Amino acid sequence: MSATPPQRPERPRQDRVYAPDFLTELFRNPLDPGYADAATARRRKGVPTPERGWRAWSGRSVSLAVVVVLGFLFAVAYRQTMADEPGRAQARSGLVAQIKDRESQTDRLSQRADQLREEVSRQRDAALSGSTAARLRDLEASTGLGRVRGDGVVVRLADAPGNADAVTGAGAGPPRVLYSDLQGVANALWSAGAEAIAINGQRLTSTSTIRSAGEAILVDFRPVTGPYEVSAIGPGSMRRQFEASRNAALMREVAQQTGLSFGVRGAEDLTLPAAPEPQLRYAKPSVSPSPSVSGGRSGSPGSSGPSATASPSGGGR
Repeated sequence: MSATPPQRPERPRQDRVYAPDFLTELFRNPLDPGYADAATARRRKGVPTPERGWRAWSGRSVSLAVVVVLGFLFAVAYRQTMADEPGRAQARSGLVAQIKDRESQTDRLSQRADQLREEVSRQRDAALSGSTAARLRDLEASTGLGRVRGDGVVVRLADAPGNADAVTGAGAGPPRVLYSDLQGVANALWSAGAEAIAINGQRLTSTSTIRSAGEAILVDFRPVTGPYEVSAIGPGSMRRQFEASRNAALMREVAQQTGLSFGVRGAEDLTLPAAPEPQLRYAKPSVSPSPSVSGGRSGSPGSSGPSATASPSGGGR
């Protein structure tokens, strides 16, 4: 007979207790229990507690006052802006009218100058012999001061439409014709053998400038607008040499990438106007400064120092 081992007494089964989620409990009861206990103790002792309604009312009052002040400021600013708008519009319209008036005056003066120049040329040809007058006409044509006619080339440049293609990328670069583009085209035409060049009717000379002022392009300080036509008179090989130049290849690449319009065509019997008469300036001998004593040292006309005039240098190209 085998002895049975003693059995352990069964313990009562206890359910496992899980700790509550801290974040859930925090959002469920955001107020610490100690505050509630303190408020209860104060009520038992008869100490009056501050009213939450007064605090809420004071907060709403402050918010309402801030809103009223901001609304008043916005109303005053809007009223001032609307009151000043007629004056600004009038000043803007006055400036536009002045600009148009000055442009019309400039055009009339330019036409009058051309008429006077032609009259001077006729009087001069009548006063001089045939060979001398012909030589002067040739010099005027070569320097840009005389009107010329002949066969040549017209290079046309125009701004891009302004919408970029998301697939091909056309229009991703600068979609506008820059003054440097006109400079490059003019220089390439000169290199190809051009004898006379004009940009939108503005004749180029050896002292002409092509630059930008804001978004405007100026040729000899006169604005030109697109589309830009660079007309050149020269030999028959000028077009072939220009199209084979590096600038033409660059402009074709820029036109393909940005959507600019670039085209070259031959033209017969072109007429390029004369450039305005240049304003001649003559050098005059400078007056030598008188010797002066400053700080125990006498200055001489050729001395270099603080009193010498500095030469302008902007570190340009």
